[in-house]
Amino acid sequence: MDRKREYLQGVRDGVPIGLGYFAVSFSLGIMAKNIGLTPLQAAVMSLLNNASAGEYMGLTMIAAGATYWEMALATLITNARYLLMSCAMSQRMDPAVPFQHRLFMSFDITDELFGITIARPGYLSPWYMYGGMTPAIPGWMIGTALGTLAGSLLPLRVVSAFSVALYGMFIAIFIPPARKDKVIAVLVVLAFAASWAFSVLPMVSALSDGTRTIILTVALSAGAAALFPRKEEEADA
Repeated sequence: MDRKREYLQGVRDGVPIGLGYFAVSFSLGIMAKNIGLTPLQAAVMSLLNNASAGEYMGLTMIAAGATYWEMALATLITNARYLLMSCAMSQRMDPAVPFQHRLFMSFDITDELFGITIARPGYLSPWYMYGGMTPAIPGWMIGTALGTLAGSLLPLRVVSAFSVALYGMFIAIFIPPARKDKVIAVLVVLAFAASWAFSVLPMVSALSDGTRTIILTVALSAGAAALFPRKEEEADA
C-alpha cells in the first residue's frame, strides 16, 4: 500500500477522533479561561500536550501555584501509560523505519490514536499515524481555544455532556476486534471489572488514574501473553 493511501485512510479514521477531541477539549478551554489563560496560551498548551488528564492536572497545579518541577513530575506520572503504548507500538514497527518517523509518531500517541493504529494488521505505518494525527491535533487545539473564548457563557453541564462522544468513539475502537477474537472480548470485560474494583478497593483506589491504568495494563497483557501466546506468523499477518 502506498504512502498516500495509508495517509488518507488515517485521515478518514482520524476525523471522528478529531471531532471527539474538539468536544472534550471545549470544557478544558473553559477551565483554562477560569484560571486566567488566554485563548492563544490554551491553544499552544493543547498543541504541545494532547492529553486530557495531563492537561487537567497541569491546569489544576497552575491554579494551585505549583512550581515547574512539580507540574512536570505530576504530568509525567499522569501520562505514564503512554510509555506502555509506545513500547507496544515499537514492537509492531518495521525495524527499517527511520528514527525521525518514530520520533514524530511518539508526539501524539493518545488512547484513541493508539487504538486505531495498533488494531491494523502487519507492520505499523507512520503515514497512517500521521493521517490520524492530522484531524486529531487541530481538533484538540481549536476546541481548547474556542472553549477559552466561550469562557463561562455555556453551562458547565452542557459542556461536560460533550465528553460522551469521546467514550462512544473509544468503545467503537475495541468492539470490532472483540467480536472477532474471544480472548480480546474476555480481556475487555476483565478490564472493565478490574478497573471498577481498583476504584473502590482500599489502598489501590488511592493511586492516581494513570498508575492504576499502568498496573492493569501490565497485569492483563502479561496474563494474556502467557496464557494465549500468538504465533510469529499471526503477529506478522
